[in-house]
Amino acid sequence: MKKLSIIVIFSLLVALLAGCVATPVVICTCPTGGEATQPTVPVEGAVKTGLAIVTNLRDSKNAELAKFDVTLVAVLVDDQGVIVDCVIDSIGADVTFDATGTITSALSEDVATKNELGDSYNMVGYGGAKYEWYQQADALAKFALGKTAEELKNGAIDETGYAPAGSDLASSATIYLGGYVNAIAEAVANAKHLGAQGGDELILASCSNTTSSLNATTEENGTAQLNCDATALTVKDGKITSCYIDSVQAKVSFDATGTITTDITSGAKTKNQLGKDYNMMAWGGAKYEWNEQAASFAAYITGKTAAEVAGIAVTEGKPSDADLAASVTISIADFQNLIAKALR
Repeated sequence: MKKLSIIVIFSLLVALLAGCVATPVVICTCPTGGEATQPTVPVEGAVKTGLAIVTNLRDSKNAELAKFDVTLVAVLVDDQGVIVDCVIDSIGADVTFDATGTITSALSEDVATKNELGDSYNMVGYGGAKYEWYQQADALAKFALGKTAEELKNGAIDETGYAPAGSDLASSATIYLGGYVNAIAEAVANAKHLGAQGGDELILASCSNTTSSLNATTEENGTAQLNCDATALTVKDGKITSCYIDSVQAKVSFDATGTITTDITSGAKTKNQLGKDYNMMAWGGAKYEWNEQAASFAAYITGKTAAEVAGIAVTEGKPSDADLAASVTISIADFQNLIAKALR
């Protein structure tokens, strides 16, 4: 869980106790479960919970690799559109394949996020950056607090997509910020009243894998695929107060010569964005679409503890409880794993 922020004068002491390297810019605790530590803007009453998953495939190359760059953002927003809490994370994953359409990299059952990688992401050692990625993302998330999405866009970046030269943000975030700012704005736009109150703890977590990837054959194209489930949830006194779940199946298809056949300029829509176009009802005979079932599960676990979510009764992976089974007919194992990771 996130720890309460401590004033900067004690940042070194906090870092030593938490096992982190302190910096004059951000006070951090080592990321676990995909979370990052953020101060919150004091607010009373109900706030909206938002989540964005933004996928970029543009760096994929023929007969070489599918490159997945996924930005994850969780926010809490008041009714005036002001961001009162924000967490940013990212996933960078490659699936390599050769000129015969054969996958040449090991497939992963658990792709770590950049927050989870922490110092081992090694921007400082490898690229000579002043701060690691998670510290720079944390600085942007803190900068977003107290601002609307439009105010953030106007203050965080200039026309190049970087923090304006000489600004306080530029001293702590030297990476390209344009995509992260847009993802924050998308999370704000997605935000809904789901039960969160001012002062609740905001957590962002994700579970990702590339195990669905397949080699090409002379008959069928191959696919490099990143599956990513993510949640933005809030907690108070050990109980979930709001939950937002989304998922993306990002795919790069290629033929038996390793030539990419996917339009890599358009990214990948999430299952919530696809809505009815995900087509569970037409193709699988489901009673409700994926986005509706995910929302029903999220509403059902609101008010529950981690142990209670883990203990939801299932039969062959599907919920046994009559109330939940009425609206969720898919396996809930992935949902339970995601919530367990968020609350561990």
